[in-house]
Amino acid sequence: MRVVEVTAYGGPEVLRSVRRPEPDPADAPGRVRVRLRAAGVNQADLKIRSGRYAAALGALAPPFVLGYDFAGTLVDPAPGLPEGTRVAGFVPWVEEGTGAGTYAETVLVDPEWLAPVPDEVDFTAAASLPLSALTAAQALDLMALPEGSTVLVTGASGVVGRFAVQLAARAGHRVIALGHADDLHELRLLGADAVVPRGASEDVIAGVLGAAPDRVDGVFDAALIADPLLPAVKDGGVFVSASGERVPVAERDIRVDAVTGRPDAARLKELLELVGAGALATRVADVLPLENAAEAHRRVEAGHRPGRIVLMI
Repeated sequence: MRVVEVTAYGGPEVLRSVRRPEPDPADAPGRVRVRLRAAGVNQADLKIRSGRYAAALGALAPPFVLGYDFAGTLVDPAPGLPEGTRVAGFVPWVEEGTGAGTYAETVLVDPEWLAPVPDEVDFTAAASLPLSALTAAQALDLMALPEGSTVLVTGASGVVGRFAVQLAARAGHRVIALGHADDLHELRLLGADAVVPRGASEDVIAGVLGAAPDRVDGVFDAALIADPLLPAVKDGGVFVSASGERVPVAERDIRVDAVTGRPDAARLKELLELVGAGALATRVADVLPLENAAEAHRRVEAGHRPGRIVLMI
C-alpha cells in the first residue's frame, strides 16, 4: 500500500511516498482495518516531522508514518458497524508507539477510535473533524462551567478554536472569541457574543474586559498565550490550555489544566451527527492528493489558512 513516511526529522522535504505491506488484523487482535479515503493534516504532524517532539517520542524514530485524523470505509466489521460502513476517527499512533499514522491507504484501528459518518458528510469534511473537535469538546468538559458562564476562546480562527466557539455557544455559554481580524464576522456567525482581534497582550486584555467588565469565568487557550491572559480571569475561575507545554502559573485560586485530545467513539458520533445536521460547521481549506503531503505541510506552515488541509487517498 502507499504511505507517506517521515524519512528523517526536518522540513517538508523529508516526507516521501513509499510502499509498505498492508496491515494484517491477525497481528493485532481486536483491531479492524479501515480503507482510508482522506486524512487531515494537523499542526502536531508538522511539529513531529520537524523533530520538535523527538525526545517525547523516545524509541519511536524515523521512518514512520504521520497522521491522526482519518475517514474511510471499514474493511472488517466492528461492533455495531458492518463491513463497508463509512467511518471517521483518529489514531493515537504516538501513544501506541506504532509509527503507523493515517498518511496511508489502510490503517488498523481500535473500534473505540472511530464513529460512523452520516450520509450528509463527505470524507474530506469527516477527516477534518476528529482530533480537533474532540479536543475542543474535551476542553469544555474539563472547564466544567455551568450554563450561562462567560468563556474566552483564544485561537478562535484555528480549527480547534472554531469548534470550541461553536460548542461553547451550544452549551449555553456567553462566548468571547479571540481571533484573526479577517474572521471577526464569521466568528459571530459561529456563535461568539463578542470578538476580540489578535494583538498585543495589553490590547487583548482591554478588549476582553470591554466585553466582560467582571472578567471571564473560564479560558480555553487554543492559541497557547498562557500567563498574559490571567488578568482577564475571575478569582476562582478556570484556565484550560490546549497544550501542557504552555500552562500559566496558577494564581487567585484559578484552576489551571491542559487538555489532550483522546479518542471517544460516542462523542465523535455526536459531533459528526451535528455536522450532518448543519448544526456544527467544519471547514476544509484545501484538498491535495496523498503524495503531495509535503506541499500540504508547506501550505500549513505558510500561515493563516482558515480550515483544515486534507489529503485525499
